[in-house]
Amino acid sequence: MALHHASPGEVIDLGLPAQAPDTPGTKAIVKTDRFEAIRLVLKQGDSVPAHQVGSQITLHCLQGAANVKLADRTLPLHPDQWVFFAANTVHGIDAVTDTVLLMTIMLPIAQDT
Repeated sequence: MALHHASPGEVIDLGLPAQAPDTPGTKAIVKTDRFEAIRLVLKQGDSVPAHQVGSQITLHCLQGAANVKLADRTLPLHPDQWVFFAANTVHGIDAVTDTVLLMTIMLPIAQDT
């Protein structure tokens, strides 16, 4: 089954899923040739292992609290806080409480050849 992606002008609820608030997981919101937006829901104690993304990314905490682990420090992230990472920044996430994050990945712009 294909994932639903938002259409231009479509309103999307980024809170915890009303039908299954106990279910953590991700929801792809939209993907274009320039960016991808993903809602990430983590239960308290859940972790996303350290990894890197080959593009610039942002994380916006919508609900809850998380610790974003970098190679040299840990960044606490709380509601209404936002952080930007350069491409290939190694990072992991630990959910301190039930947490909802909005992740945006900026995709490279294709060059005409």
